[in-house]
Amino acid sequence: MQPTKGKLYLIPTGLGSENLLEVIPSQVNSIIASIDHYIVENEKSARKFIKQIAPKKQQSKLVIYTTDKHRKNQSFEEELSHCEQGISIGLFSDAGAPGIADPGASAVGLAHKLNIPVVPIVGSSSILLAMMASGLNGQNFAFNGYLPIKSPERKDAIKQLERKSKEINQSQLFIETPYRNNQFLNDLKQLLSSKTMLCVASNITMPDEFIKTKTIQQWKRIEVDLHKKPTIFIIHSYNIDTNRRFNQ
Repeated sequence: MQPTKGKLYLIPTGLGSENLLEVIPSQVNSIIASIDHYIVENEKSARKFIKQIAPKKQQSKLVIYTTDKHRKNQSFEEELSHCEQGISIGLFSDAGAPGIADPGASAVGLAHKLNIPVVPIVGSSSILLAMMASGLNGQNFAFNGYLPIKSPERKDAIKQLERKSKEINQSQLFIETPYRNNQFLNDLKQLLSSKTMLCVASNITMPDEFIKTKTIQQWKRIEVDLHKKPTIFIIHSYNIDTNRRFNQ
C-alpha cells in the first residue's frame, strides 16, 4: 500500500520586526510544531522564525532546503520527494506570504504536478494589504514586480503602466529596492499625470507604518522618507474624474 502523501504547507511569516504573535495565526504554531522539513529562502532567518514561533522545537532535527532566486529552473524534486513518503513540508519566504513574488512558487507548481496536497495558511502579504488599504481598484489590479533601473526603459515602463491603468481601469502595483525608494517616488512625481492616483504603502504592520493615497499633484507637496523601508507603490489613472474622495 502506498503511504499517504505528505502535504506542502504554505506558511506566512511576518513583514519585519513586528510582534509575530499579533500577525501570525495560531494555526502556524501547531503546523511548525509538527513539521521538521522546510523549503525556505534563507536558512538563518528561517531558523530564527521557527524558534520564535515554536521555541521548544529542537533545531537539530530540522531539515532545511533553500530556494535560489537566481536559478530560474530550480526543480525542487528532491525536496518534494519526502512528501511522496508521507512527510509534510513547510514552505515560507523571508517576509510575507510564500508563493507571492517569491521563488517558492516553483515548488508549489511542482507539488500540483505530483498531486501533493497544497495547504495555504492565511497571513500577511504586503501586496494584498497595500491593495486593501489603497482605496483603488481592488476588482482589477496587477503586480508588476520591479521596473527597469535605467532610463529611458524606466520612464517608458512607468508611462506604459499609467496608460494601461487608464485603458482597462486596472490598478498597477510595483516595488523598488528599498534604498532606491526615495528616488523612485521622485520619478513617479515627475513622470505621472497630475490627476493619476498614487498609493505609497511602507513598512506595513510595523509601528511606523505609512500608507497614503493621493493624486500626483498632492504628492508633490508631501515629503516622506522611504529609504530602506519595504514599500509597495500603486498607481491608478482614471478615464473619468473619480478622484473627488481623495481631494478633501
